[in-house]
Amino acid sequence: MNRVDRLMAMVVHLQGRRLVRAEDIAAHFEISVRTVYRDIAALGEAGIPVIGEAGVGYGLAKGYHLPPVMFTAEEASALFMGGKLVDYLTDASLRKQMESALLKIRSVLPRDRQDYLDRLERSTAVVAHGHALTPIPRLSSQALIPIQRGLAERRVLALEYQGAQRREMTRRDVEPLGLAYYSDNWHLIAYCRLRRDVRDFRTDRICRIELRGERFSGHAEFSLKRYLEAAAHDGKFEAAQVKFHPETMERVRSEWHCRLVEEKTEPDGVVVTLLAYSLEWLACWIFSFGSRAEVLAPETLKELVATEARQVAAKYTTSRKAAVRSLPIENLVVS
Repeated sequence: MNRVDRLMAMVVHLQGRRLVRAEDIAAHFEISVRTVYRDIAALGEAGIPVIGEAGVGYGLAKGYHLPPVMFTAEEASALFMGGKLVDYLTDASLRKQMESALLKIRSVLPRDRQDYLDRLERSTAVVAHGHALTPIPRLSSQALIPIQRGLAERRVLALEYQGAQRREMTRRDVEPLGLAYYSDNWHLIAYCRLRRDVRDFRTDRICRIELRGERFSGHAEFSLKRYLEAAAHDGKFEAAQVKFHPETMERVRSEWHCRLVEEKTEPDGVVVTLLAYSLEWLACWIFSFGSRAEVLAPETLKELVATEARQVAAKYTTSRKAAVRSLPIENLVVS
C-alpha cells in the first residue's frame, strides 16, 4: 500500500472508532509507531482534524466525517461474500439488516459494478459440509440483534429458554458477556442471575428474548477466549478418540478444524482426538462415515453410535421382512 492510500485508509480507520492507540494503528497497517506519528502529522498538515490524548490514542474531531467513499470492485465483492455468509450463518434478525445494508451499498455503485455483483451472485453458492447439493439450513431464531445490542450497551436480557435436557421452559435474566459460533450454532455466553454463574445458551433454544432497559456493570475480568479455552479443558467440551480411514481425513479436517486436537497415523488408519460440545451430535456425524470410522473412546460415544446403527439396521430388517411376506407362496423356498 502506497502512502497516499495508507493515509486515506487511516482516516477511515479513525472515523470508525473513538480513540485508537498508535501501537494499534501500527499493527493494523504493519508499519512502525514512528511512521504512525509521521502520518498523523501529515494528516494534520492536510487539514484533517486529528485529535490526540496523551497515553490514550488518536481520533477525529467530533462532527468530522469523510464524504461517501466509492467502493472498488474487490471491496464490493468482499461485502457481497460477507453478506452470503451472514445469510446462511446467522438468524433472521441479522439477515434482514444485512439485506438492507447491501441494497444501500448496491444502489450507490456504478452500473458496471452492479452488473459485476449480479454475475457474482449467479455464480456463488454456500452449501453444507460434504454435500454439494444440500444448502446449509438457516437458523430460525431472531435473537442475534438483541444479543448484540445487549453486549454493546451492557443491558440485561430476559430469556425464555428450552434446555437440551428439559421439556419445560425456564425464564432467565442474564448479563450478556460474549457470542460464539461453534457446533453449527451461535451460543450466548452470559452471567445467569438464576444460576449465579456464567452459562452457555444456544440461540436456537431461546424461545423468547427481551432487551431490558436495565444496565449491568462488572465482569471486567471476563475474557471470551479464556472462557472457551477453559470450557474445553474443564469438561464442558468432551474429548473423543476416533479412528478414520485415511481417505476420509480431508473431510474430517475441513468439518472439524476448529476443535481437532491431535492426529496420529497408524498402520490401519488415523487416530484423531477431537473436542465435542455434544456427544449426541458427534455420534450422528461419525455414523455418516459408515465403516470408515471407529470410535475408540469414550464408551458413551461408542454406545451412542451403536444405538444409531441398530436403529437404522432395524428399519431395513423390517423392510426385508415385509418384502418377504409380500412374495407369492410359490416363490418361497422351505429348507
